[in-house]
Amino acid sequence: MTIKKHTVRVTILNEEYAIRTETPPEHARAVATYLDDAVRQVLSSGTVVESNRAVVLAALQITSELFDARTAVADMTQSVHGLADYVRPLLPPSKRQVEASA
Repeated sequence: MTIKKHTVRVTILNEEYAIRTETPPEHARAVATYLDDAVRQVLSSGTVVESNRAVVLAALQITSELFDARTAVADMTQSVHGLADYVRPLLPPSKRQVEASA
């Protein structure tokens, strides 16, 4: 099965880029806008004037957000599994089976 790729034009720091992506065009535009906003926020802080440094700092900030989100998901998953382990014995025997993990 071949996944359809889209070419999407996005603008980051007033530079236009053509991106080929498997995600919907709206998603690619939203990601580019998020990056553009993050870079502009770094530039507006006044501590960085070079755009390439601002892009690196914005990428580090976004990567930190990603790591935080992954940790939050892992914590939530652990909590849900703990809750399931607590509730399972309270269920009728026919409902106690453990579902296979996806």
